[in-house]
Amino acid sequence: MMTRMMTHRKKLLLCLSAGLLLAFAAIPAPAADVSGTWTADAVGPDGSSYPLTFVFKQDGAKLTGTVQGPQGDAIEISNGKVDGNNISFQVSFNGMTITHAGTVNDAGDEIKLSTKADQPDFPAHDLTLKKAKPPAQPAQ
Repeated sequence: MMTRMMTHRKKLLLCLSAGLLLAFAAIPAPAADVSGTWTADAVGPDGSSYPLTFVFKQDGAKLTGTVQGPQGDAIEISNGKVDGNNISFQVSFNGMTITHAGTVNDAGDEIKLSTKADQPDFPAHDLTLKKAKPPAQPAQ
């Protein structure tokens, strides 16, 4: 009788554990908040580096913003998405579209991006974006 009762308790405990595991597995990962200014150094085909500045605005899973390089005017990003720690968006200019996809680190201060252009003469490359720190407020 005691053995059957212990077996029943073990089965009950196993079922409860499995139920909890399934319940927590269904909770989506919270989206990283990437809103703000991010900077990166990109390397051109000739090996020279140049600065890029990304300004992101996140609204839930939707991502909007701009990217600006040494060429001048900021370029709007499109099709921006944030899903947990995954981020993706596109930038179009001069008849070319560059797709960016990557991940935000757990601290939320670095994004590793891979880029791929729709034109073969523009090489794919990786970027590391660092979140810019807000300017220090003067003491009053």
